[in-house]
Amino acid sequence: MIRMKVDIVGIDQTSMLPVVILSDLKESGILPLVVGPAEASAISIQMENIKTPRPLTHDLFVASIKALHAKVLRVVVTDLIADTYHAVLVLQSDGEDVEIDARPSDCIALALRVDAPIFITETLAEKAMVNRPEDEKDEEMESFRDFLDQISPDDFKRFRSD
Repeated sequence: MIRMKVDIVGIDQTSMLPVVILSDLKESGILPLVVGPAEASAISIQMENIKTPRPLTHDLFVASIKALHAKVLRVVVTDLIADTYHAVLVLQSDGEDVEIDARPSDCIALALRVDAPIFITETLAEKAMVNRPEDEKDEEMESFRDFLDQISPDDFKRFRSD
């Protein structure tokens, strides 16, 4: 497995859909994931350390896991099948590891809330991870980070249904 981190959350300029960019810890490769607007907002809110007046869905799930005396060990984005990413949430409950099938975006939102590690499988890395050439890495990422500095989680509100 390859340890990843959430690099950025933004809007794909071509499709205008929310995207989460995972990068390996060396930042030599990235895995872009198109996600739903609500999940992008949930991830962004946590990354920006924004406190909401009431618990959001992922906060409720974290509270439920804790109330059941379980713990999030890790999340793993496992595969890409028919243009859909698959993931598992790995919990520890009663001393046993339990794997739960989940969407990668939900897994990421949960992992950020409990500071759990995010991984991808070697198989997925071979299929979908993009290696960035050094010269592109700096210019493209700086340009994208400049764009992201100008947006906030509030920009995702127009996509929310609540």
